[in-house]
Amino acid sequence: MTVQPPTPFRSAIAPPEQVAFDRAELGAILGLYGRMVAAGEWRDYAMSFLRDMAVFSVFRRATEHPLYRIEKHPRLRQRQGMYAVIGMDGQVLKRGHDLPAVLRILERKLIRPVD
Repeated sequence: MTVQPPTPFRSAIAPPEQVAFDRAELGAILGLYGRMVAAGEWRDYAMSFLRDMAVFSVFRRATEHPLYRIEKHPRLRQRQGMYAVIGMDGQVLKRGHDLPAVLRILERKLIRPVD
């Protein structure tokens, strides 16, 4: 009988194969999306779940470039925040650690003066 050393376990924390929005994050994003659709500002959306980030893109029409991208970068969690809202031209409009606070930049677009 031969004695073999035990097989080492893989690390307990395996990196995810893709980044996704969790239920609470998606609820906040879709709540804003519903309000903007009701106001007639947005019409379509797309989601991309990549290896290093998740993206929720908002469109006025399906054939255009996205008006806004809501991105989640988990590797930026300890730095400037893992959530970002990016405009059509690629400019970062807001970045932070708290998703509802980051999404407030888009809620301002919903508030318009009444004539």
